[in-house]
Amino acid sequence: MNDLSPEKKERSKLAKWSRRGFIGAGVLAGGGLLIGIGVRPGNPIDGLAGKVAPGAGEQLVNSWVKIDTDNIVTAIVPHCEMGQGAHSVLAQMLADELDAAWDKVRVMQAPADGSYVVTDTARMFVAPFTMNAADWIEPTWNGLFTQVARLADAMITGGSSSIRTTGQHQMRIAGAAARKMLIGAAADAWDVPASEITTRDSTLLHKASGKSAPYAEFASAAAEQPMDQTPVLKKRSEYRLMGKSKARTDIPDKITGQAEFGIDAVPEGLGLSYAATIRPPVPGTSVVSMDAARAKEMPGVLQILNMGNFVAVVADSYWQAQQAVNTIEIGWSASESPVKTMDDQFAVFAKALDEAGETGGKEAAAKGDAHGALASAATIIEAEYKAPYLAHAPMEPLNCTAHYRDGKCDIWTSTQVPLMARSEVAKTIGLSTDDITIHHPYLGGAFGRRLGSEYVAMAARIAKATGYPVKMIWSREEDTQKALYRCADTNRLRAGLDDAGNLVAYDSVFTQRHDPAEACVPAMYAIPNTSVRVAEAELHLPFQAWRSVDHSQQGWFIESFIDEAAHAAGKDPLEYRLAMLQESPRQRAVLEKVAEISEWRTPSGEGRAKGVAIVESFGTIVAEVIEVDMTSGKPKMTNIWAVCDAGYVMNPDGFRNQIEGGIVFGLTAAMYGELELEGGAIKQSNFHDYKMLRINEVPEITVELINSGDVPVGGAGEPGLPPAAPALTNAIFAASGTRIRELPIAKQFA
Repeated sequence: MNDLSPEKKERSKLAKWSRRGFIGAGVLAGGGLLIGIGVRPGNPIDGLAGKVAPGAGEQLVNSWVKIDTDNIVTAIVPHCEMGQGAHSVLAQMLADELDAAWDKVRVMQAPADGSYVVTDTARMFVAPFTMNAADWIEPTWNGLFTQVARLADAMITGGSSSIRTTGQHQMRIAGAAARKMLIGAAADAWDVPASEITTRDSTLLHKASGKSAPYAEFASAAAEQPMDQTPVLKKRSEYRLMGKSKARTDIPDKITGQAEFGIDAVPEGLGLSYAATIRPPVPGTSVVSMDAARAKEMPGVLQILNMGNFVAVVADSYWQAQQAVNTIEIGWSASESPVKTMDDQFAVFAKALDEAGETGGKEAAAKGDAHGALASAATIIEAEYKAPYLAHAPMEPLNCTAHYRDGKCDIWTSTQVPLMARSEVAKTIGLSTDDITIHHPYLGGAFGRRLGSEYVAMAARIAKATGYPVKMIWSREEDTQKALYRCADTNRLRAGLDDAGNLVAYDSVFTQRHDPAEACVPAMYAIPNTSVRVAEAELHLPFQAWRSVDHSQQGWFIESFIDEAAHAAGKDPLEYRLAMLQESPRQRAVLEKVAEISEWRTPSGEGRAKGVAIVESFGTIVAEVIEVDMTSGKPKMTNIWAVCDAGYVMNPDGFRNQIEGGIVFGLTAAMYGELELEGGAIKQSNFHDYKMLRINEVPEITVELINSGDVPVGGAGEPGLPPAAPALTNAIFAASGTRIRELPIAKQFA
């Protein structure tokens, strides 16, 4: 019999996680406490001591948190901060379990070290079915995936995973364990039962004797206490920080300009030179001739390097380097790609889809007999959707500072994958990873772009070739035209409706599949017969995960086509979805709520209409309603409402910020996002022709959150994006009768 309350179930799950690891503690110089939770195998203390707690006599054990002698709690966070607020919320989770005073909590970026691989994140994506394995096999899974994470250099920030993996499974347990050790130390010193000691705001309290002490007073003694591997975690009713909108710790320095991003790197004592580059305009080509006569005569130019697959100018300043590189005439080898235009690329996709036909391709998911049901359906609808290539366009252009000397290399760069970057540098310049140190400050935006590390390897090559420290910066044009991209895709869909308009068969075949694997499946809907297939087709441009990855396209494909089915059935799109969610109470609740706050059932004014979409991604269900005004003949968004169920939200204000950011990012792509090809090269070059949604184009966004409880915590960074495009195009159809099946939208109303 399972009679556990939702809170008990959550605690049970977390306790199981705590048994997976072991907890270690050490004493800092001067008496501070370091405590951490590690997972098998091994103990990285020797390698970490100088990186996490530098200073003579310091000791470190697998550290995630330290308590200094001035009573400051420092959370050591393995995930990077790129504006998503992960540093603050992870510290918030640790501090709550520790009962730390929030104004005495600090955050430290964990160094790029194998001890900080995020095992649970890797495990969640590689084999999510193991996440709730039986206890008897759990040590085996855990050991296996720790090894896998280390081999894969999986110190990674992505997949909206920081809070739901590291936060839930490591930060909370580390905080609770440290609190218990402090209580044990105080109980021994005061000669009172530990059960009589309470904690509050980084202070130990014994009510009967009136004694109290700051954590710092017992930090050293606490390190000698036995460590509970299954500390009791707080019930939700006991949370003091979790679930609260605490201010982000990184914001003050960003407002005052003190925060350091990769592009700010000026290593102390190093006289930097600067590099600007030119890479092939068409992927896969290389330098066959070069005339750099003008560049050599320009002021400040130190070296001009032909690196085979790119050319670099190194100068005293970035401006000088960029001006010089612009004068170089380069001949490139011929491209073997048959794709010269986007029509060519979509022709490649069409050929693959034609060959797959109505039953071919690689099966991605199947239920019932979709093709049999289509054959007997009363009505069949068909549609083809096309999505373009997209750039990531982070505000901070890609850059990297590298210093190669004496067989070692130091790297300063903003990256989502510091260990993978280290390995790529090692492979590129022929060093051991032990000889490479990665310094990774804040990221000025990433959206998946900084999961790739080719720019880091390029900087390392330049530094090795020159022999002095070099900061390489890509111009916006280089970043837009010669990077890694969200892939283009085509999806052909068919649906079968019965006499009552019910959706009885769903068939989808498309050309690109990356992550998450389930993004292409309309799993939440009770459709009795489904077939989802992939007809793999070659991409002209190199791929890189883009915010929400496959959900960014598949969310639009699926929710647009469901909308088409609703209209073909002559039914309200929201009611049509609700009818297919009878067995999905969380999804129904989210849809009902967004209908309520958007006043869905109240008609909009003349020329206006609303569109709805719902997508579950990265553990979070998000429904959005967008209202558009088409009276000018072009879509103008007037209102956006979003409702999200992430199970439990640790920081509501931060979560809303992420959903709002995802919505704006998704709407930008839907309205304007497009990379066109000319001669195989990208035409767009900068923000003037690769437009962002301007602030005056974004209407009021309303976000409401549902804490539905007894479910795993979901992510925040990406789930707001996938419903945005279909909600908008569905609204345009409702208002104008124009069905958008190819993005971007603005191009079709030009």
